[in-house]
Amino acid sequence: MSDDQNFRMSLLEGKNRFNNARARAFWKEMINFIRGKPMELLSFDDIRSRLRLREESYKGLQDIPVDKIVGSVGRYREFTRDFLPKSAGLQERWSRVYAQANSLVGLPPIEVYKVDDLYFVRDGNHRVSVARQIGAKTIQGHVTELPTTIDLRPDMSPSDLDDAVAYAAFLEETSLPKTRLHHQPLKLSERSRYADLLGHIFLYQALLSHEQNTDIDLPAAAAHWYDNVYRPAITLIRKYEMTDILGGRTEADLYLWLVDHLRDLREQLGDYSPSHTISDAIEDFLEKRNIPIPDELRQEKDSSVILSRTQIMRVVELKKQQEQNLLNGLADNNDEYTDNDI
Repeated sequence: MSDDQNFRMSLLEGKNRFNNARARAFWKEMINFIRGKPMELLSFDDIRSRLRLREESYKGLQDIPVDKIVGSVGRYREFTRDFLPKSAGLQERWSRVYAQANSLVGLPPIEVYKVDDLYFVRDGNHRVSVARQIGAKTIQGHVTELPTTIDLRPDMSPSDLDDAVAYAAFLEETSLPKTRLHHQPLKLSERSRYADLLGHIFLYQALLSHEQNTDIDLPAAAAHWYDNVYRPAITLIRKYEMTDILGGRTEADLYLWLVDHLRDLREQLGDYSPSHTISDAIEDFLEKRNIPIPDELRQEKDSSVILSRTQIMRVVELKKQQEQNLLNGLADNNDEYTDNDI
Protein backbone atom coordinates (compact mmCIF):
# COMPACT_ATOMS: atom_id res chain seq x y z
CA MET A 1 0.00 0.00 0.00
CA SER A 2 1.38 3.43 -0.97
CA ASP A 3 2.11 6.21 1.47
CA ASP A 4 -0.73 8.22 -0.06
CA GLN A 5 -3.20 5.39 0.55
CA ASN A 6 -1.96 5.00 4.13
CA PHE A 7 -2.44 8.71 4.71
CA ARG A 8 -6.02 8.64 3.33
CA MET A 9 -6.89 5.68 5.56
CA SER A 10 -5.37 7.43 8.57
CA LEU A 11 -7.32 10.56 7.63
CA LEU A 12 -10.58 8.61 7.60
CA GLU A 13 -9.72 6.98 10.91
CA GLY A 14 -8.88 10.41 12.27
CA LYS A 15 -12.35 11.68 11.41
CA ASN A 16 -13.90 8.78 13.30
CA ARG A 17 -11.62 9.38 16.29
CA PHE A 18 -12.52 13.07 16.18
CA ASN A 19 -16.26 12.36 16.27
CA ASN A 20 -15.79 10.03 19.23
CA ALA A 21 -13.62 12.60 21.01
CA ARG A 22 -16.16 15.37 20.41
CA ALA A 23 -18.97 13.20 21.78
CA ARG A 24 -16.89 12.54 24.92
CA ALA A 25 -16.27 16.28 25.19
CA PHE A 26 -20.01 16.94 25.31
CA TRP A 27 -20.67 14.42 28.08
CA LYS A 28 -17.53 15.42 29.97
CA GLU A 29 -18.65 19.03 30.00
CA MET A 30 -22.13 18.05 31.19
CA ILE A 31 -20.69 16.01 34.08
CA ASN A 32 -18.21 18.73 35.04
CA PHE A 33 -20.98 21.32 34.95
CA ILE A 34 -23.09 19.27 37.34
CA ARG A 35 -20.13 18.69 39.66
CA GLY A 36 -19.00 22.31 39.48
CA LYS A 37 -15.60 21.44 38.04
CA PRO A 38 -13.68 23.53 35.48
CA MET A 39 -14.67 22.70 31.92
CA GLU A 40 -12.36 24.58 29.57
CA LEU A 41 -8.66 25.19 29.24
CA LEU A 42 -6.99 27.98 31.19
CA SER A 43 -6.30 31.19 29.32
CA PHE A 44 -2.58 31.94 29.29
CA ASP A 45 -3.15 35.67 28.86
CA ASP A 46 -5.44 35.66 31.89
CA ILE A 47 -2.92 33.73 33.99
CA ARG A 48 -0.08 35.97 32.87
CA SER A 49 -1.99 39.14 33.70
CA ARG A 50 -3.45 38.00 37.02
CA LEU A 51 -0.20 36.49 38.33
CA ARG A 52 1.69 39.56 37.03
CA LEU A 53 4.23 37.52 35.09
CA ARG A 54 6.74 39.64 33.21
CA GLU A 55 10.06 37.85 32.80
CA GLU A 56 10.47 34.97 30.37
CA SER A 57 13.36 32.82 29.14
CA TYR A 58 13.68 30.17 26.43
CA LYS A 59 14.52 26.71 27.84
CA GLY A 60 14.96 24.79 24.59
CA LEU A 61 13.36 21.67 23.14
CA GLN A 62 12.00 19.32 25.81
CA ASP A 63 9.77 16.30 26.30
CA ILE A 64 6.62 17.73 27.90
CA PRO A 65 4.17 15.60 29.96
CA VAL A 66 0.86 15.98 28.14
CA ASP A 67 -1.13 15.85 31.39
CA LYS A 68 0.68 19.02 32.52
CA ILE A 69 -0.58 21.00 29.50
CA VAL A 70 -3.60 22.82 30.90
CA GLY A 71 -4.10 25.97 28.84
CA SER A 72 -3.68 27.84 25.59
CA VAL A 73 -2.73 31.29 24.41
CA GLY A 74 -5.69 31.91 22.13
CA ARG A 75 -7.77 28.76 21.61
CA TYR A 76 -8.64 27.81 25.17
CA ARG A 77 -12.37 27.87 24.44
CA GLU A 78 -12.12 25.30 21.60
CA PHE A 79 -11.06 22.37 23.81
CA THR A 80 -12.07 20.89 27.15
CA ARG A 81 -9.69 20.89 30.12
CA ASP A 82 -8.28 17.54 28.90
CA PHE A 83 -8.04 18.76 25.28
CA LEU A 84 -11.10 17.07 23.81
CA PRO A 85 -12.30 19.03 20.73
CA LYS A 86 -15.59 20.91 21.24
CA SER A 87 -16.43 22.26 17.78
CA ALA A 88 -17.30 20.44 14.54
CA GLY A 89 -15.24 23.03 12.69
CA LEU A 90 -12.06 21.50 14.11
CA GLN A 91 -12.56 18.16 12.38
CA GLU A 92 -10.61 18.74 9.16
CA ARG A 93 -7.51 20.13 10.84
CA TRP A 94 -7.69 17.61 13.71
CA SER A 95 -8.00 14.63 11.32
CA ARG A 96 -4.99 15.74 9.26
CA VAL A 97 -2.90 16.10 12.40
CA TYR A 98 -4.03 12.62 13.47
CA ALA A 99 -2.99 11.18 10.08
CA GLN A 100 0.39 12.92 10.32
CA ALA A 101 0.92 11.58 13.85
CA ASN A 102 0.48 8.04 12.51
CA SER A 103 2.80 8.57 9.52
CA LEU A 104 6.55 8.04 9.29
CA VAL A 105 7.06 11.80 9.50
CA GLY A 106 5.35 12.25 12.85
CA LEU A 107 4.35 15.52 14.47
CA PRO A 108 6.60 18.58 14.60
CA PRO A 109 7.34 20.06 18.07
CA ILE A 110 4.77 22.34 19.62
CA GLU A 111 5.53 25.70 21.29
CA VAL A 112 4.55 26.26 24.93
CA TYR A 113 4.86 28.64 27.83
CA LYS A 114 5.73 27.12 31.19
CA VAL A 115 4.40 28.64 34.43
CA ASP A 116 5.46 26.82 37.59
CA ASP A 117 4.98 23.17 36.58
CA LEU A 118 2.19 23.74 34.05
CA TYR A 119 2.25 24.38 30.29
CA PHE A 120 0.21 26.60 27.99
CA VAL A 121 0.12 26.00 24.23
CA ARG A 122 1.40 28.82 22.07
CA ASP A 123 1.27 26.78 18.86
CA GLY A 124 0.06 23.20 18.48
CA ASN A 125 -3.33 22.81 20.20
CA HIS A 126 -4.51 20.18 17.71
CA ARG A 127 -1.26 18.24 18.15
CA VAL A 128 -1.75 18.15 21.92
CA SER A 129 -5.36 17.04 21.49
CA VAL A 130 -4.35 14.21 19.13
CA ALA A 131 -1.45 13.19 21.37
CA ARG A 132 -3.82 12.77 24.31
CA GLN A 133 -6.29 10.74 22.25
CA ILE A 134 -3.65 8.29 21.04
CA GLY A 135 -2.36 7.82 24.59
CA ALA A 136 0.97 9.64 24.30
CA LYS A 137 2.56 10.45 27.67
CA THR A 138 4.86 13.17 26.36
CA ILE A 139 5.14 15.48 23.38
CA GLN A 140 8.15 17.45 22.21
CA GLY A 141 7.95 21.21 22.47
CA HIS A 142 9.94 24.42 22.55
CA VAL A 143 9.58 25.76 26.10
CA THR A 144 9.59 29.39 27.19
CA GLU A 145 9.41 29.71 30.98
CA LEU A 146 7.84 32.52 33.00
CA PRO A 147 9.15 32.23 36.58
CA THR A 148 6.76 32.51 39.51
CA THR A 149 6.80 31.69 43.22
CA ILE A 150 3.17 30.55 43.06
CA ASP A 151 2.33 26.82 43.10
CA LEU A 152 -0.08 25.80 40.34
CA ARG A 153 -1.87 22.47 39.82
CA PRO A 154 -3.49 20.91 36.73
CA ASP A 155 -6.84 20.50 38.52
CA MET A 156 -7.12 24.07 39.83
CA SER A 157 -10.67 25.40 40.10
CA PRO A 158 -11.54 29.08 39.51
CA SER A 159 -11.59 29.53 43.29
CA ASP A 160 -8.13 27.95 43.63
CA LEU A 161 -6.87 30.29 40.94
CA ASP A 162 -8.35 33.30 42.75
CA ASP A 163 -6.46 32.20 45.88
CA ALA A 164 -3.22 31.99 43.89
CA VAL A 165 -3.84 35.42 42.36
CA ALA A 166 -4.41 37.00 45.79
CA TYR A 167 -1.19 35.45 47.10
CA ALA A 168 0.74 36.59 44.02
CA ALA A 169 -0.51 40.16 44.50
CA PHE A 170 0.59 40.12 48.15
CA LEU A 171 4.07 38.86 47.25
CA GLU A 172 4.49 41.44 44.52
CA GLU A 173 3.34 44.26 46.78
CA THR A 174 5.85 43.30 49.49
CA SER A 175 8.65 42.23 47.09
CA LEU A 176 9.53 39.37 49.48
CA PRO A 177 10.44 36.96 46.64
CA LYS A 178 13.18 39.46 45.70
CA THR A 179 14.34 40.64 49.12
CA ARG A 180 14.01 37.22 50.80
CA LEU A 181 14.57 34.63 48.10
CA HIS A 182 14.04 31.65 50.41
CA HIS A 183 11.19 33.05 52.48
CA GLN A 184 8.81 30.76 54.35
CA PRO A 185 5.32 30.39 52.81
CA LEU A 186 2.84 33.10 53.80
CA LYS A 187 -0.26 31.44 52.34
CA LEU A 188 -3.61 32.12 53.98
CA SER A 189 -6.67 29.88 53.78
CA GLU A 190 -8.91 32.91 53.19
CA ARG A 191 -7.79 35.15 50.34
CA SER A 192 -9.51 38.22 51.85
CA ARG A 193 -7.09 38.13 54.77
CA TYR A 194 -4.07 39.07 52.66
CA ALA A 195 -5.28 42.64 53.07
CA ASP A 196 -5.06 42.16 56.86
CA LEU A 197 -1.56 40.72 56.61
CA LEU A 198 -0.50 43.60 54.38
CA GLY A 199 -2.05 45.99 56.89
CA HIS A 200 0.24 44.60 59.61
CA ILE A 201 3.22 45.35 57.39
CA PHE A 202 2.01 48.89 56.66
CA LEU A 203 1.75 49.57 60.39
CA TYR A 204 5.17 48.06 60.93
CA GLN A 205 6.50 50.32 58.16
CA ALA A 206 5.14 53.41 59.97
CA LEU A 207 6.74 52.31 63.24
CA LEU A 208 10.08 51.54 61.60
CA SER A 209 10.12 54.88 59.76
CA HIS A 210 9.48 56.68 63.05
CA GLU A 211 12.16 54.76 64.94
CA GLN A 212 14.79 55.38 62.28
CA ASN A 213 13.61 58.94 61.62
CA THR A 214 13.50 58.36 57.86
CA ASP A 215 11.07 57.10 55.28
CA ILE A 216 11.35 53.31 54.87
CA ASP A 217 9.89 51.96 51.64
CA LEU A 218 7.53 49.01 51.74
CA PRO A 219 9.93 46.33 50.40
CA ALA A 220 12.53 47.22 53.03
CA ALA A 221 9.92 47.34 55.79
CA ALA A 222 8.45 44.00 54.67
CA ALA A 223 11.90 42.37 54.73
CA HIS A 224 12.57 43.78 58.22
CA TRP A 225 9.12 42.59 59.38
CA TYR A 226 9.76 39.13 57.95
CA ASP A 227 13.13 38.79 59.72
CA ASN A 228 12.14 40.24 63.08
CA VAL A 229 8.45 39.44 63.47
CA TYR A 230 7.10 36.80 61.13
CA ARG A 231 9.94 34.29 60.96
CA PRO A 232 10.52 34.20 64.75
CA ALA A 233 6.77 33.69 65.24
CA ILE A 234 6.69 30.84 62.72
CA THR A 235 9.67 29.25 64.47
CA LEU A 236 7.66 29.14 67.71
CA ILE A 237 4.53 27.90 65.93
CA ARG A 238 6.52 25.02 64.46
CA LYS A 239 8.36 24.32 67.69
CA TYR A 240 5.09 23.67 69.52
CA GLU A 241 3.39 22.05 66.49
CA MET A 242 0.52 24.51 66.60
CA THR A 243 -0.79 23.85 63.09
CA ASP A 244 -1.48 20.21 63.99
CA ILE A 245 -4.21 21.46 66.31
CA LEU A 246 -6.04 23.35 63.54
CA GLY A 247 -6.78 21.14 60.55
CA GLY A 248 -6.89 22.99 57.25
CA ARG A 249 -5.27 26.14 58.61
CA THR A 250 -1.85 27.46 57.63
CA GLU A 251 1.03 28.88 59.63
CA ALA A 252 0.20 32.34 58.33
CA ASP A 253 -3.42 31.88 59.50
CA LEU A 254 -2.22 31.10 62.99
CA TYR A 255 0.24 34.00 62.94
CA LEU A 256 -2.57 36.43 62.14
CA TRP A 257 -4.74 34.98 64.92
CA LEU A 258 -1.95 35.29 67.47
CA VAL A 259 -1.08 38.86 66.51
CA ASP A 260 -4.72 39.95 66.49
CA HIS A 261 -5.23 38.25 69.85
CA LEU A 262 -2.30 40.13 71.39
CA ARG A 263 -3.49 43.45 70.03
CA ASP A 264 -7.05 42.90 71.21
CA LEU A 265 -5.82 42.19 74.73
CA ARG A 266 -3.63 45.24 74.77
CA GLU A 267 -6.43 47.37 73.39
CA GLN A 268 -8.63 46.21 76.29
CA LEU A 269 -6.08 46.13 79.11
CA GLY A 270 -3.34 48.48 78.01
CA ASP A 271 -0.15 48.10 80.01
CA TYR A 272 -1.93 45.68 82.37
CA SER A 273 -2.29 43.06 79.65
CA PRO A 274 -0.57 39.78 80.64
CA SER A 275 0.20 38.97 77.00
CA HIS A 276 2.96 40.79 75.15
CA THR A 277 4.70 38.21 72.97
CA ILE A 278 3.89 35.43 70.52
CA SER A 279 4.77 32.79 73.13
CA ASP A 280 2.27 34.44 75.51
CA ALA A 281 -0.38 34.31 72.80
CA ILE A 282 0.34 30.62 72.16
CA GLU A 283 -0.25 29.95 75.85
CA ASP A 284 -3.59 31.77 75.65
CA PHE A 285 -4.45 29.83 72.49
CA LEU A 286 -3.86 26.48 74.19
CA GLU A 287 -5.56 27.50 77.40
CA LYS A 288 -8.74 28.60 75.61
CA ARG A 289 -8.94 25.15 74.00
CA ASN A 290 -8.18 23.25 77.26
CA ILE A 291 -4.96 21.89 75.77
CA PRO A 292 -2.09 21.22 78.22
CA ILE A 293 0.58 23.92 78.07
CA PRO A 294 4.14 22.54 77.86
CA ASP A 295 6.42 23.61 80.72
CA GLU A 296 8.98 24.66 78.15
CA LEU A 297 6.49 27.10 76.64
CA ARG A 298 5.80 28.69 80.04
CA GLN A 299 9.51 29.43 80.28
CA GLU A 300 9.77 30.65 76.68
CA LYS A 301 11.07 34.21 76.48
CA ASP A 302 10.83 35.57 72.97
CA SER A 303 11.17 39.21 71.96
CA SER A 304 8.23 39.37 69.54
CA VAL A 305 6.49 42.30 71.24
CA ILE A 306 3.38 43.33 69.31
CA LEU A 307 2.33 46.93 69.62
CA SER A 308 -1.34 47.82 69.87
CA ARG A 309 -3.11 49.66 67.08
CA THR A 310 -3.43 52.66 69.41
CA GLN A 311 0.30 52.79 70.01
CA ILE A 312 1.12 52.60 66.33
CA MET A 313 -1.50 55.19 65.46
CA ARG A 314 0.17 57.49 67.96
CA VAL A 315 3.35 57.11 65.92
CA VAL A 316 1.45 57.93 62.73
CA GLU A 317 -0.26 60.93 64.34
CA LEU A 318 3.07 62.17 65.68
CA LYS A 319 4.54 61.98 62.21
CA LYS A 320 1.59 63.91 60.79
CA GLN A 321 1.98 66.53 63.52
CA GLN A 322 5.65 66.92 62.71
CA GLU A 323 4.82 67.44 59.05
CA GLN A 324 2.12 69.98 59.94
CA ASN A 325 4.55 71.86 62.19
CA LEU A 326 6.99 72.00 59.30
CA LEU A 327 4.30 73.37 56.99
CA ASN A 328 3.28 75.96 59.61
CA GLY A 329 6.88 77.01 59.95
CA LEU A 330 7.16 77.53 56.19
CA ALA A 331 3.94 79.53 56.23
CA ASP A 332 5.25 81.75 59.05
CA ASN A 333 8.45 82.38 57.10
CA ASN A 334 6.44 83.39 54.06
CA ASP A 335 4.36 85.83 56.13
CA GLU A 336 7.52 87.35 57.60
CA TYR A 337 9.02 87.75 54.16
CA THR A 338 5.87 89.49 52.90
CA ASP A 339 5.83 91.93 55.85
CA ASN A 340 9.44 92.89 55.27
CA ASP A 341 8.79 93.34 51.61
CA ILE A 342 5.95 95.79 52.32
